[in-house]
Amino acid sequence: MASQKTKPTLSTHLFAGGAAGLAEAMCCHPLDTIKVRMQLRNTRRAAAGSLGKRTFLGVGRGIVQAEGVLALYKGLGAVVTGIVPKMAIRFSSFEMYKSWAADSEGKVSTAAVFLAGLGAGVTEAVAVVTPMDVIKIRLQAQRHSTVDPMDVPKYRNAVHAALTIVREEGVAALYKGVALTALRQATNQAVNFTVYQEFKRIARQVQQVDELPSYQHLILGGVSGAMGPLSNAPIDTIKTRIQRAAHLSGESGWSRFVAVTREIAQREGYRAFYRGLTPRVLRVAPGQAITFMVYEKVKAWMDLWDARSQRMHLANSKYA
Repeated sequence: MASQKTKPTLSTHLFAGGAAGLAEAMCCHPLDTIKVRMQLRNTRRAAAGSLGKRTFLGVGRGIVQAEGVLALYKGLGAVVTGIVPKMAIRFSSFEMYKSWAADSEGKVSTAAVFLAGLGAGVTEAVAVVTPMDVIKIRLQAQRHSTVDPMDVPKYRNAVHAALTIVREEGVAALYKGVALTALRQATNQAVNFTVYQEFKRIARQVQQVDELPSYQHLILGGVSGAMGPLSNAPIDTIKTRIQRAAHLSGESGWSRFVAVTREIAQREGYRAFYRGLTPRVLRVAPGQAITFMVYEKVKAWMDLWDARSQRMHLANSKYA
């Protein structure tokens, strides 16, 4: 029994988080593509009918009709490439920060969980998410048609996009919007982990069980995942606009932030800051539901495997 209570290793977070992230990306990436297109849309072009209806379903239908079904998966390569280190960093750094804040009995307060989530969000934003987002958004923003062989896109795939961006704009271009990305990820993970951990604790207390069934992890993950986008939608919209545009020499991050914010407010109105909120919630909420469910299940399997391996090792040592 004691072996099952041991602290999960980094490899456990790596494999469980990577599996969870891969499942989440494959299921929910089309909604992210629709969200990005809605955030990048200019109201004048929308009025001219360049993207069809204003609803996310209309935008999705327009993408499929004009570019093919596979267009909904543009940028998926960048996401999948970064998903294992992203999830490994997210869960391992969260557990590390949380352990630092634990008291002498190993208990962690709700405030400490919130701060650990903030730290995990900033860590993953700087290490993985920002360059991954820049590449993904550049790929998603391309409006070439996959059904027209003569329509050649600028970026062929995630690797080509990364090399092209670095060659034309420098390595720093991959970190455009890093402050806003860190702010978005920090608020996302702080709210996400806090709500999930609290609801999980309450559910276990009420049902008087040590582990919850998978469907409850799915529900709790979905509820917690919906909280983040509701709190930081303007940040995500501004970040997307900044990362989509090419880098201008001599322009500081702050001046770009002010210019983009002013342009959105003046030309499109304040409601534009919340454009794409519906598909973002519909993408993030089920994404987090899948992530937590798969993560908890894979981690439980790995814990059982480690416990069984330890028992076998002790038995072999005893009779050696």
